[in-house]
Amino acid sequence: MQANEISEILDRPISQELLARDVTRLAYVAKDGTPRNVPIAFAWNGTEIVMCTTKNAPKLASLRENPAVALTIDTEVHPPRILLIRGRAELDFVDGIPDEYLQPTNSYAMTPEQRVEWEAEVRSLYHDGMVRIVVTPTWAKLIDFETTLPSAVEELVRQREERQRA
Repeated sequence: MQANEISEILDRPISQELLARDVTRLAYVAKDGTPRNVPIAFAWNGTEIVMCTTKNAPKLASLRENPAVALTIDTEVHPPRILLIRGRAELDFVDGIPDEYLQPTNSYAMTPEQRVEWEAEVRSLYHDGMVRIVVTPTWAKLIDFETTLPSAVEELVRQREERQRA
């Protein structure tokens, strides 16, 4: 998929709404060869998805060995809106807490007092730093069930139209 095609998909209003959400599902292949799919907080910076994790997270060894990942960001309403992204994970070990991890989220509302307590807990827990998992999209698909459908359903629609014309 070409970069301009990816940008066109990610720049759509529905994609932008999904990229403003807080949680994605990160799919990767574990060291034992089996698939994993984990929910993880993320931030979209306009060109990359950034997720943060602990330096001792088991997924890091897997991502070092096989950096190919798939992400799903979706809604819980009907019709669902689904943004599928593929890319390669780059691991960025950082001292301290990454800004992306500390930025306020949309779904986890905290009072100012709760925010201060949460941030103090984060700083004490991750005092030796974290890892930024950075994914630049190499493929993207938006499914909104109004203008776009899963490819298998698109094929069924095409077949139905051919039958109706015959």
